[in-house]
Amino acid sequence: MKHLFFSTFLGLILFCATQFARSQSLSYQNIAMNAAGQHLVNQPISLRLSILVGSASGTVAYVETQATTTNATGAYSVQVGSGTTVSGTYASINWMANAHFLKAEMDPNAGTNYSIVSVGPIAANANTWQCGSSLTVNHVAGAVAPVNKTVTYGTVTNILSETSKCWITSNLGADHQATTVNDATEASAGWYWQFNHKQGYKHDGTTVTPSWTLTSIYEDSDWIAANDPCTIELGRSWRLPTKTEWYNVDVAGSWVSLSGPWNSGLKLHPEGFLQNSDGSLNDRGSYGYYWSNTQTSTFDGAYLTFSIGYCFTYDNYKTYGFGVRCIKD
Repeated sequence: MKHLFFSTFLGLILFCATQFARSQSLSYQNIAMNAAGQHLVNQPISLRLSILVGSASGTVAYVETQATTTNATGAYSVQVGSGTTVSGTYASINWMANAHFLKAEMDPNAGTNYSIVSVGPIAANANTWQCGSSLTVNHVAGAVAPVNKTVTYGTVTNILSETSKCWITSNLGADHQATTVNDATEASAGWYWQFNHKQGYKHDGTTVTPSWTLTSIYEDSDWIAANDPCTIELGRSWRLPTKTEWYNVDVAGSWVSLSGPWNSGLKLHPEGFLQNSDGSLNDRGSYGYYWSNTQTSTFDGAYLTFSIGYCFTYDNYKTYGFGVRCIKD
């Protein structure tokens, strides 16, 4: 990969092209440093990202801008294809026709004075992804992911009444799919979110990361795309399920206890929840709570819940921390 550095800052590219369908985005990572090699930590920056056709100086097929903030090490991660479009249409790029390159430009002062950080090729097989294949994502700690982690998610389609949708088969942020229906490990539970807030939380059984501060949410909104961790972490076409989608698979699968979700292609297990008052861990391995993107009031959101003897959609305070499964059309 070719690097072009300027005196105002130094960018170290950790670019990776995850497998994706044409409508999905590319994962792009960067460690921002100044000319002295010092990391730009916890700092707002702006990016201009361009897809070039044929070569590193080829025709521009698509341009977008993004704003993000580096973490405590100067690292950040964005999804190319989910920013503010400047020109072109991301979904219309013909990945099969030619080689494609990504040009990354950055303004370390979060303005529009961009300078080139790098130009590099996008993996030639990036357009071969289909539902049923794995999806590898590099999560970078910050405003969404609570810790750095690389995860390979399984995917599945043809699920009950939502047969045209694609789902991941483990929880967002989990190391892997649960191994048993009552798996109570953090590695299988994944991360937890409060309704319509993008910050995820990890709980290792003792400590919640990052610290739990939000104990009151009163807002009249469904879960918007800008705050959807599925959209941000997996790409523009991924999202949380709606209340209706959870209801449909529950009814179509005749789920009446935790064995129903577990024995389905989704392999849902009881990941527990984080208490809304202090972020403490409850019910891991016993009760399942999975957010939808649908609110039921200014202070309640809808979710799928199950345990021994029941499975249904319900609603509760938006401040609770529940698990997330991602879906795409």
